[in-house]
Amino acid sequence: MAEAAWTGGSYGAAAACVLAPNASPMTLDGTNTWVLRDPSSARSVVVDPGPLDEGHLAAVADAAGEVAVVLLTHHHLDHSEAARAFAERAGCAVRALDPAYRLGTEGLGEGDVVAVGGLEVHVVATPGHTADSLSFVVPQDRAVLTGDTVLGRGTTVVAHPDGQLGAYLSSLQRLHALCGEQGITTIWPGHGPVIDDALGALDLYLAHRQQRLEQVRGALRDLHAIEREGGSFPHETLPRAVVEIVYADVDPVLWGAAELSVRAQLAYLKGE
Repeated sequence: MAEAAWTGGSYGAAAACVLAPNASPMTLDGTNTWVLRDPSSARSVVVDPGPLDEGHLAAVADAAGEVAVVLLTHHHLDHSEAARAFAERAGCAVRALDPAYRLGTEGLGEGDVVAVGGLEVHVVATPGHTADSLSFVVPQDRAVLTGDTVLGRGTTVVAHPDGQLGAYLSSLQRLHALCGEQGITTIWPGHGPVIDDALGALDLYLAHRQQRLEQVRGALRDLHAIEREGGSFPHETLPRAVVEIVYADVDPVLWGAAELSVRAQLAYLKGE
C-alpha cells in the first residue's frame, strides 16, 4: 500500500505545518515551515520560513497572523532563504545560532526559552547535520521540532565538513535521553510527516548509523584487500569508492549527498 502524500496540517494544540513547494530527492515533499502559537494567543512563532517563494510566504503569513519572532533550525537555504524577507514584512526579528542569518541583535542557542503568549519553545543544541543545528522542544505538546536532525521519512545527511558524525551521534543520544526524561512523544521534522513515536524513531536512527559505520568499515577492508592483491584506486576518490559499495542500492542521484555522509564517516573512523 502506497504511503499517503504528506501535505502538512495542524498538530497538537500549538502547531501548524505549512509545506513549501520545493519537493526534491533531498527535501522529500518540501520544507516544513512550522507555525507555533498558544491557543489563547494571537501572536505566533514561525520556524524555518523556507524558500523564497511568494505563494509559500503568503500561506505562512495567513497561518501565522501576528508574528512575534522567526526561529531557524539551521542555515541551509531550503530552511533559511526567506527568513529575512518574511521577518521584514512581519516586522519581527530572526533568531538563529549563526549570526550571519539573524535579523536583529538576539541570537539563539542552547538553554534559551522563547516565550510568546502562553507558548514556550525550549532550545536544544543538536549539532551534526550542520554545526549550527538546533532543535526546539514544545513542552505543552510533548513535541520536539528537529529541523534536519531527524526527518519524517528516511535518514538525514551529515553534511561534512560542516557536519560532524561524532556530534550527530551525540545529538541523537541527547534527544533520546531528553524524550525519555521529559515524556516527549512526537517529532515535528523539517521534512516529511510527523512522527508519533519519538523514542522509536531515535532508536532506528542510532541503529542505522551504527549499521552504516559497519558497512563503511567493510568497504574499507574490501578496498584495502584489492590493493594487497595488486589492484589500485586513486585515494583521493576513496569516498566515492566507498559510496559505490555501501550505497549500491540507492538511486545514484543521491550519491553526491551520500558522499558527504561517507566523508563524515571516514573522518569519524579516523578519529577512533
